[in-house]
Amino acid sequence: MDWMPLLSTLAGAVIGIAATLIADRNRWQREEARHALEVRRGVYTEFVSALKASGEEIRAVALGDHMSQSARDAAVREAVRGTGIYTASERLWLVGPPQVVAAGNEAFHSLRAIRDAYARGVAVDSAEAAPLIARRRAAMARMRRLMREDLGIGPLDIE
Repeated sequence: MDWMPLLSTLAGAVIGIAATLIADRNRWQREEARHALEVRRGVYTEFVSALKASGEEIRAVALGDHMSQSARDAAVREAVRGTGIYTASERLWLVGPPQVVAAGNEAFHSLRAIRDAYARGVAVDSAEAAPLIARRRAAMARMRRLMREDLGIGPLDIE
């Protein structure tokens, strides 16, 4: 009996199966990477949006009239809580790479510094608020730059 045709067929089958498995694995890895990128994009968008909303909310509250210092403090703190920033922050901590999480944390803490200043009665457009606002803008710009890099999007060069 001639074994060569049988061995050739068997070798061809093994090569075909191996090639199919490798192709399926590569396709699966690409799909997983694409999915992970989409998840990060969603989390980044949620976090940046919550930071922006928090900033706008505390500014609006700080510009309002309050009967007492404690009422102002409570209103500013509640304004931040109502934006979903804490949930968005936790999501960022779960899926973001370390450099993005660190930048997001800095942006978050810079917002909290403004919140605390407004809660103490610092006026929105005062000289005391200016460095806090500058710190927040710089932190937000750095965070956005790192998020864009992670998503494979080029820099804006407008901030």
